[in-house]
Amino acid sequence: MKITFMGAGSEVFVKNVLGDCMTVESLRESEMALYDIDEKRLKISYDVLCAVNNKLGGYAKIKSYCGVDKRKEALKGADFVVNAIQVGGYDPCTIIDFEVPKKYGLRQTIGDTLGIGGIMRALRTIPVLEDFAKDIREVCPDALFLNYTNPMAMLTGYMLQYTEIKTVGLCHSVQSCSKGLLTELGMEDKLEGRRELIAGINHMGWLLEIRDRDGNDLYPEIKRRAALKNASDDPEHKDRVRFEYIKRLGYYCTESSEHNAEYNMFFLKNRYPELVERYRIPLDEYPRRCIEAQERWQRQYKELKDSLDHKRSEEFASYIIQAIVENKIYKIGGNVLNTGGLISNLPERACVEVPCLVDGRGINPIHVGELPLQCAAMNMLNINCQLLTIEAARTRKLDTVYQAAMMDPHTSSELSIDDIVHLVDDLIEAHGDWLPKFH
Repeated sequence: MKITFMGAGSEVFVKNVLGDCMTVESLRESEMALYDIDEKRLKISYDVLCAVNNKLGGYAKIKSYCGVDKRKEALKGADFVVNAIQVGGYDPCTIIDFEVPKKYGLRQTIGDTLGIGGIMRALRTIPVLEDFAKDIREVCPDALFLNYTNPMAMLTGYMLQYTEIKTVGLCHSVQSCSKGLLTELGMEDKLEGRRELIAGINHMGWLLEIRDRDGNDLYPEIKRRAALKNASDDPEHKDRVRFEYIKRLGYYCTESSEHNAEYNMFFLKNRYPELVERYRIPLDEYPRRCIEAQERWQRQYKELKDSLDHKRSEEFASYIIQAIVENKIYKIGGNVLNTGGLISNLPERACVEVPCLVDGRGINPIHVGELPLQCAAMNMLNINCQLLTIEAARTRKLDTVYQAAMMDPHTSSELSIDDIVHLVDDLIEAHGDWLPKFH
């Protein structure tokens, strides 16, 4: 069996995902192909993974492939392809995504999933995925493509709508959602045996039900404690946006408050600058994380080499691969097309995040039914922008890029139509060859 990892220069992530596979008896003898275009980072990932492999018995066969001319070779015969690329990196593309909008008074926190930053990231990544899909069709047409790259819904939605590649989108936020919430509220005693239902879209999947081991509804107590927490002056409480969701919408959602602050028109507003402090919103958070990651890089390499033991993580990838290989059922929260109305009050073309059962037949999404109307409405604010961005990437029409930006809830609540158009033009010019040509 062969697992190919695209974007293998992400050394910590590749160690987690492929290290996880090395701990599983049915997977540990796999061929593992590491692919990247950054030779230095690829070499570090290769060294670290080889060291982990040796520590765990040396069963895996690890090879590295650097550069576009080696991509087909890396993919050839793969059964599973893990995608974790970041086109354009922090410098220059993330810098551009944040600094150009600032000139228009438009501030962001993460900018990788929605907003003007998420749109630009999708537009520069989808052409690369088009090339991946062509190669996969040619050299490993039956491979399952496990996408971890953001913007999750846009990239996974594109792959599922416009390529023949079997694809599922995977995120960390589903498996940590209720655990983080209950821990934050001092309800750790309810963790074991809890039952939950999460559905919606990536980064805005709704915790629709949460019950303790005896079937008792935990939401009444969650709502009481969340309201008290948001009313407090606790400087350590950073989840104020999502706790406001509980108060106003009735439900908690999967991804962090710094992400969700920019997915709507409620929290980042020039006319109400005090909201940033009130909700503890970290502006420019993603660039700050990128800088810190660069500063940690060499130290992290040493730490990884000095800590070669690997304990299986909560990442879904190895569990999915194991479930398919062993034909055993495993449940995930997966990003899939809303085919057949898995969530019946969202569009069928939308990429939704729903419970899925994995077995020897692959990814099997579960029908959820209707979301509460207010939750579906919040999701639609994002889906409108997502679908238009996918269409813009597919058709290369400049007007569709403008329309995607116009439908983004944060951008449109802050800027005029003319300013949105000028901002898009400035971003396209600043990105240069990182973007395709629009007409």
